[in-house]
Amino acid sequence: MSSKYVLLAVGAAMSAFMLHLYINYENETKLVFHAKWYDPVSATVKLFLLSFFPRDGAVEMFDLRAQKLFLKRHVVDSLEERDFYVGNTVVVLSRQLEIIDYADSSTRNHIESQRQRTFAMVKPDAVHRIGEIIDVIQSRNFEVAQMKMVQLTREEAGEFYKEHQGRSFFQSLLDYITSGPVVALHLISRDAVRKWRTTLGPTDSNLARQDDPESIRAKFGKDKQSNAAHGSDSDTSANREIEFFFPSKKSGSGPKTTALLDGNTCCIIKPHAVANGHMGGILTAIANAGFKVSAMQMFRMDKIQAEEFLEVYKGIVNEYSGMIHQLISGPSVALEITSPGESEIPSKFREFVGPSDPAIAKELRPQSLRARFGEDKIRNAIHCSDLPEDGPPEVEYFFKILQ
Repeated sequence: MSSKYVLLAVGAAMSAFMLHLYINYENETKLVFHAKWYDPVSATVKLFLLSFFPRDGAVEMFDLRAQKLFLKRHVVDSLEERDFYVGNTVVVLSRQLEIIDYADSSTRNHIESQRQRTFAMVKPDAVHRIGEIIDVIQSRNFEVAQMKMVQLTREEAGEFYKEHQGRSFFQSLLDYITSGPVVALHLISRDAVRKWRTTLGPTDSNLARQDDPESIRAKFGKDKQSNAAHGSDSDTSANREIEFFFPSKKSGSGPKTTALLDGNTCCIIKPHAVANGHMGGILTAIANAGFKVSAMQMFRMDKIQAEEFLEVYKGIVNEYSGMIHQLISGPSVALEITSPGESEIPSKFREFVGPSDPAIAKELRPQSLRARFGEDKIRNAIHCSDLPEDGPPEVEYFFKILQ
């Protein structure tokens, strides 16, 4: 075959390939949302159409006020389809965007078919094993959207269990559920209500050990009442129970945190560790080391909050900007750490956390949290208070100011 015909054949093949790509691009899934971004320079809120392309993890932004493309299609490696839902925040080129609504019905239908929500509560008898329970939750591909440790008052417990009012076991149920802290969780997954009820197992923990030995109630429950955890029985119940513990801004703050705000130190499980499924392992390691988690809550920090919290590191550490970006990149979990009868909690906990560089931690303290769960100096799994005097104000920042 002559070179002329070879070139023609190659050209035809390339044209066909480019046409194939064009058709695939036109027909690929595109999820479109309304999003807002606070611009600190102009002190204004800007509104965008935010598009996400699951095929390659790319995003595109259209400025609604200026009526022009703000960011052409750009791949963001840190974003996944699971990050895109109403109420969540995503970081695109250092801009923290809050997703406020679906832009079309196809996006709404696609997301809501994948992301049913349900409510879970770890009861007082099992809170000390919260790390193991979260490991089960994440291993079953539930996403923890919200989490908070609270101490219910008898009045709050009566309101939560009001459908049982008048039954013979109602007063003993209130005694039990107010006997210690509980951990409330807002979970998301496909078919979440049924899936979580199945993960729980039979109501009676003794029966669960016979019929479903891998269930949560079989592993962590004691009997029919002290059965480790609760789960919503329907969409309606899930919505009511989530609103009870995690109310919208217009209806209050829900049950109060268990933070002691004294004799403590602060621990933050960073977003990368939460996203990579290390939250349960970290909580279990903390408990096994003899420290007590006296307060716990999931937060999504904005840039202003992150800069305020980490202000002491500005101009001191080279990783400061990376630390800010990491802290706003997704949900983090704030912990108040205490230890009964221990007067040197901050220094002992900091030693347990390990050196800031996980590579050094692996050499010097291989059993430390950063050695086990950290990746680099920015994604080092844990922030902890540096000095004893830093602990109380850092804990107060999360469990008082941000409340």
